[in-house]
Amino acid sequence: MNLQQLRYVFEVARRGLNVSEAAEALFTSQPGVSKQIRQLEAELGTDIFVRHGKRLVEVTEPGRHILAIAERMLRDVDNLRQVGDEFSNESEGALSVATTHTQARYALPTVIRAFLERYPRVKLSLHQGSPRQVSQMVLDGEADVAIATELIPDEPELVTLPCHQWNRCIVAVPRHPILQEKPLTLEAIARHPLITYDDAFTGRSKVNKAFLGRGLKPNVVLTALDSDVIKTYVAMDLGVGILARMAFDAAEDKRLGMVDASHLFESSTTRLGLRRNAFLRGYVYAFIELFAPHLTRRMVDAALTGRGEDDYEL
Repeated sequence: MNLQQLRYVFEVARRGLNVSEAAEALFTSQPGVSKQIRQLEAELGTDIFVRHGKRLVEVTEPGRHILAIAERMLRDVDNLRQVGDEFSNESEGALSVATTHTQARYALPTVIRAFLERYPRVKLSLHQGSPRQVSQMVLDGEADVAIATELIPDEPELVTLPCHQWNRCIVAVPRHPILQEKPLTLEAIARHPLITYDDAFTGRSKVNKAFLGRGLKPNVVLTALDSDVIKTYVAMDLGVGILARMAFDAAEDKRLGMVDASHLFESSTTRLGLRRNAFLRGYVYAFIELFAPHLTRRMVDAALTGRGEDDYEL
């Protein structure tokens, strides 16, 4: 048994049992992957995968346990490398951040600028997706940090920590009557076609909950995956937009008017997600503290090791 074999079986499982894709990702040949998997199964005395001819069609019951152990071992090996890198070269490396469009576009730019000024030799990459997608990137080891409003709940391998609270605003073309409503009410908003976030994004559940609580059924005519798209269609006067307040900039969004709606909806919390028991390079802690100054290294370590609360509140 060797680490290469464990890496092969884990990658095949991660690729939906597609050996060709796994081989391509591992920069090797499909026959080589299949051979190594067979050798590991022979050594363990049990099948990891169910086969139909030459195709892998399912993970066996013992295979599920083997894959769980393989994943832990591979993570530990990765942590060992990270420890070596940390003490041999503290200011060089790579940091991968998975986040939603709104966070990448509006919350992170100043943080990233400050981070790159402090760590110019760290290669930083941003990956965008839905909250579930960015959570999964961290769980799969494709990203070091996830930042989103609605990370995967009740996932034991994902540690989540609160960063910031935010609320919403209403945007519309400048002469729209909704901007003159005083006070602004959910009933007034519900009288107009609405453009807002997709259900999977950016605290949409809080919006749905607010209307439901008043017995209202809003006319949502368009949903989008990011704030800029919402603003584009609102500027075309296709509806009233419900937008994250951080995503409106009066200097840039001159085609729109805005009114605060924080009194109508529950606040949402931007959270940071980390893989449990991960070893973090020193510059990762620095990035986290730049984004959320209250998340000190001591607090992050306590959460990662289970010595603190996973779901701190602000």
